[in-house]
Amino acid sequence: MTVEDVQIFIGNIIHCKSRLNLEVIKPGFVIVIGSKIAAVGEETELPHKLTQLQLKSCVATRVLKKSQILIPGLIDTHLHAPQYPNCGLGYDKPLLEWLNTYIYELEKQYVDLDFSRRVYKAVVRKTLSNGTTTACYYGCLFNESTNILVDTVVEYGQRALIGKINMTRLAPEEYLETPEDSIANTKKFVKYVFEKESDLVLPIITPRFALSVTMELMKELGQIAKLGDLHIQTHISENAEEVKLVESTYGMPYAQVYDKANLLTRKTILGHGIYLSDEEIKLLVERGTAVSHCPDSNLCLKSGLCNVRKLLENGVKVGLGTDISGGASPSIIKAMKTCLDVSIAKSFHVTEVKPLNYEEVFYLATLGGSEALAMENKIGNFDVHKEFDALIIDMGINIEDYFIGCDPREILQKFIYTGDDRNVASVYVAGVEVK
Repeated sequence: MTVEDVQIFIGNIIHCKSRLNLEVIKPGFVIVIGSKIAAVGEETELPHKLTQLQLKSCVATRVLKKSQILIPGLIDTHLHAPQYPNCGLGYDKPLLEWLNTYIYELEKQYVDLDFSRRVYKAVVRKTLSNGTTTACYYGCLFNESTNILVDTVVEYGQRALIGKINMTRLAPEEYLETPEDSIANTKKFVKYVFEKESDLVLPIITPRFALSVTMELMKELGQIAKLGDLHIQTHISENAEEVKLVESTYGMPYAQVYDKANLLTRKTILGHGIYLSDEEIKLLVERGTAVSHCPDSNLCLKSGLCNVRKLLENGVKVGLGTDISGGASPSIIKAMKTCLDVSIAKSFHVTEVKPLNYEEVFYLATLGGSEALAMENKIGNFDVHKEFDALIIDMGINIEDYFIGCDPREILQKFIYTGDDRNVASVYVAGVEVK
């Protein structure tokens, strides 16, 4: 270990120890050695900890201003990288019509690898700029294009799960693959990701949704995931019409379809989950399967209001997703705010629902997201030995205005309600400053 391997951060620190335990250390310190957190505590304990770790006081130290807080990196558990150019378009149409009119036509263009590079560079830069240190990406149907997404994420130093989508039906003929090609190309893609030998990027098995594939194909994909202990992502119960079509196609509830295909695992993340029945919720809990709540998308496409409180209190793991371009913004900051709005709106119609508060949506965007992705042992908060994925938030930058002194909790609250990428002063992934 050299002096260059050590970083010390001193200032107000906020993270979640659990869903209902927001910890504020004011002022505090975090010692980072290489990519990992070596120590966390109150500033008065720092000299003792430096001695204990046999560190010199001359190592790189960053002292935060009073308008700044140090928080864990934000985690986007559901976004479609190829759809980024479509953000803000087509929200007059419901989900299935929107897919056919806008999305499949856009995603067909990713045979153009120069176009792929331009878009993927933009979306990775934009998400990092907004503080997304970990992203769970859907790629497109084409291996060559989705490989470029992998390369781009590695280049910019973001942590990510990336999946080549599987789709054999319910899309334009030129944007479909045969079941045989779907399996072969998935295996090739998984191999490509692992050959990058990146500590930050993993493959994720990605059947688009139950209507896009067959039961036989889903079972084969489930077997690939099982053999490689891989993550799985897909959609569930996003739209009422979609739910009816799935049940009429397969003769069983949505969650049971995936369970029959062996796709419900502790490393599975399901987008949306608005219309899950009590029985389906129970099944997800039994399997350890998570839901990605995508509040902006659910509003833009008029899909519905998800009862996140019910999912959490029944034991379902929940993270936040932007779901671009179902959602109009690639920012998890905005998703936190919309999550609050949706929860309040839901409480007007379901009186027994207590709205989420800003601390809970912060949990969903950090530790909750890591739990949803089965990565809570690596990221999500500032526990010792975890990777240092972190943001320095400064509410004294985009002064909206910072006329009054705020304590750390108030700075966090201001950030969630009024912040944007300009307030993300620095972004660290695995100890490396990437913004």
